[in-house]
Amino acid sequence: MSEPTGAGDAPSIRTERLGKRYGRRPIVRDLTFQVRPGEVYALVGPNGAGKTTVIRLVSGLAFPSEGRVEMLGHDPHARPDVRARLGAVVEAPAAFYPYMTGRANLRLHARLAGGVDPDRIDELLERMELGSAADRKVGVYSLGMRQRLGVAGALLTRPEVLILDEPASGMDPLSLHLVHRVLQEAAAEGAAVLLSTHHLDEVAAYGHRVGILEEGVLIDEVDLDRRRGRYRLQVDDAHAARHVLQAQPWAQEVYLRAGRVIVQIPDRGDVARLAPTLLQEGRAVTELTEDVFDLRAYYRERVVAERVRRTQVDEPVGPLPDAPPADAPEGAGR
Repeated sequence: MSEPTGAGDAPSIRTERLGKRYGRRPIVRDLTFQVRPGEVYALVGPNGAGKTTVIRLVSGLAFPSEGRVEMLGHDPHARPDVRARLGAVVEAPAAFYPYMTGRANLRLHARLAGGVDPDRIDELLERMELGSAADRKVGVYSLGMRQRLGVAGALLTRPEVLILDEPASGMDPLSLHLVHRVLQEAAAEGAAVLLSTHHLDEVAAYGHRVGILEEGVLIDEVDLDRRRGRYRLQVDDAHAARHVLQAQPWAQEVYLRAGRVIVQIPDRGDVARLAPTLLQEGRAVTELTEDVFDLRAYYRERVVAERVRRTQVDEPVGPLPDAPPADAPEGAGR
């Protein structure tokens, strides 16, 4: 995946030692991260990890107990006008009038936001595959359709920042793929996208970074771009092959793992050079496969390790759900 649009620009979202308590209970602690223009940043973690609370804090819907948050260089509480450049779905599914049609609901949202071209509504209804249902009342929409309508509403103003809490929960596989594709397109157009999700396989395919939350703490941040474009080779002499590839300008991060050579090739067109280059140096390649990063396995490993560290128990404490969480009361620390 290419570098995020505007990767050298100032962060669109930035938090510094952000914290939130409800009473004496800490929900989010010492959270520092940033999202740049054109970047997709996914917050993942078990139920109760604090993902929804982070989303509410960053979007200006909750006040921090400690630390600070900035959106487009401003505190969203001190400068609420900055939220005009934000598109968000925080409490999924998004709230719409059930007695109005999908199109009428979007027209109302557009009128309240101001400056929305009427053609933008038709464009988004088609992109979210709601064209055939646009003139039906939202009250008869399925959960997945309401979710897609919510994403359409968040995109109406072509926002610079897009924040979504579990935007694809309860969706069938086709709708799930559609929503993630639209988020990818929004980032490609320059928006900073922050979402919370349980759909690790999908976000691993197009996201830029993933923050893993456990008990309100950011325990790891995964750079997905650095884990793409990697290939695994079995060669007659792995050490010699490593030295050969380290000298190639089109090969990066060459190292050995379990007797095999792992190499990152940023340009897929250069993959065809691997075997001929090694063969020219007298090294025979017997296996060449893509080294796919398993985000789901990595996530489970990190959360289990953190729970063991925190509790000093040799077994994981409680389940690590792969499915989206059930509805929880506001402030429950999802």
